[in-house]
Amino acid sequence: MVIASGRSSRQVASMAEHLRERLKAAGAPNVSVEGAARADWVLIDGGDVIVHLFRPEIREFYGLEKMWGVDIPSAGTAAGRPLAKV
Repeated sequence: MVIASGRSSRQVASMAEHLRERLKAAGAPNVSVEGAARADWVLIDGGDVIVHLFRPEIREFYGLEKMWGVDIPSAGTAAGRPLAKV
């Protein structure tokens, strides 16, 4: 399972479409996408992999990471570490 965030509904929808296309190209037979119309929370079922894409406030509200006792990384961090500035 993958949990990720986009900065806006438009970005979440674009990420979902790109992932759907890539999964199909990689041979995933039945890729289904739920929630793409609103793009607040999009679920992509690629068979062996499930991807949850959220807008940040929706991700924080539902807190799926809490199911495993993991804190949600804050904006500007990756896995709790500050992102390098390029």
